Amino acid sequence: MDARDLALRTSFLLLTVTGLLGNFSLLYLYLFLYCTGYRLRTIDLIVKNLLVGNILVLFSSGFHNTMTNFGWHHLSGDFVCRFFPYVRVVGRGVSTGTTCLLSVFQVITISPMNSRSAELKVKALKLVVPSVILCWIMNMLINVIYPVYMSGNLSNTNITNRKSFGHCSAVRHDETADSLYAALISFPDVLCFVLMVLASGCTIFILYRHKKRVQNILKVNISSTSSPEIRATKTILLLVSTFIFFNTLSFISNVILAVFNSLSLFFLKTSAIIIACFPTVSPFLLMFRNSRMSMLCFGRIKHAESPKLVRRM
Repeated sequence: MDARDLALRTSFLLLTVTGLLGNFSLLYLYLFLYCTGYRLRTIDLIVKNLLVGNILVLFSSGFHNTMTNFGWHHLSGDFVCRFFPYVRVVGRGVSTGTTCLLSVFQVITISPMNSRSAELKVKALKLVVPSVILCWIMNMLINVIYPVYMSGNLSNTNITNRKSFGHCSAVRHDETADSLYAALISFPDVLCFVLMVLASGCTIFILYRHKKRVQNILKVNISSTSSPEIRATKTILLLVSTFIFFNTLSFISNVILAVFNSLSLFFLKTSAIIIACFPTVSPFLLMFRNSRMSMLCFGRIKHAESPKLVRRM
């Protein structure tokens, strides 16, 4: 094992363990708030689905790659090569969809109050749960191609007509079929990226106009960061920016995986690290930018007093 390969394996293992701890910790904090009587907001439901999607990505990628890295090749059978890649792409799709939903919902929430926006906010609240369910169903249906065409190398004596992914392989099609497949799996990502960019632009415009309005009314250079809505909006903007950066790289790597027939193990391992970056970073962004979560994470409130405090927050 050379130094480069060892560095890739160590980096991936650290990302996976750190990401799983972060997502499970934040999910536990939401459960703690719920059990202590705090009424969770609609946006918290979206965040919880984001955490579940992150956990699926990290668990499936981590388990599968750990088996490969430690030489447990005999376990890379058909079930492993079909189940874990399917779980990973479904989790990634849910993570993408819920991040997009989070950014769009926040734009509607902070939009200036009038009769039309008030009606839109009421409709948005009613559509959150159906949108989350639709996101799960669509990703499970679109990515069903993974368990259909993936299999382990050990179960295939003739691998000349198959595309290799390390110890797993997939049926190799012609260039037209591969291009159509790449377009199919890329369309939801592209649509979500466009919606997130538009929603982020609208959010920045609303925040700028709000700040100007406050300054004009009070005639002083006052910051609007003290508003809980503004803090939450800036957190989501940071989350979306991080998502776009990491998942643009992940999107490019997925297209390459779908189009090219022969890829090196170095590229496959690098692609796995890129995919694990956003699920690892996102829970810590949400915790550190949320004062309610930060207080619980760092123990700044006493256990006996925490239920009373979180109800007031």
